[in-house]
Amino acid sequence: MMDAGRPLFQQIAEMIENSIIDGSLAENTQVPSTNELAAFHRINPATAGKGLAQLVTDGVLYKRRGIGMFVTEGARDALRFRRRATFAKQYLDPMLAEARKLGIDTGEIKTMLDDWEEAR
Repeated sequence: MMDAGRPLFQQIAEMIENSIIDGSLAENTQVPSTNELAAFHRINPATAGKGLAQLVTDGVLYKRRGIGMFVTEGARDALRFRRRATFAKQYLDPMLAEARKLGIDTGEIKTMLDDWEEAR
């Protein structure tokens, strides 16, 4: 589940973001604690804490003193907006570069996407 190429705290933060985006962590609900994350993923609690702290800095989570961390109101929409902004660069640019190498034009790509969607 963990990616050796990226820092663990970033992976923890991304896992929580994914849970917010997919709706399994709703806004204003409590997220797992540093110790729960550390035990589950078998990592140092400081590493899990750094991932949570990053999400607080990003405005995705907020702290309730003595209680824990909670998902910020509007976090899901903000995360989706941010991820959409990077979607083309991360996924479409490499796909289109490969398509150009293979001589696949935009019309063929659209047909492929339509066929893929129908097959689902």
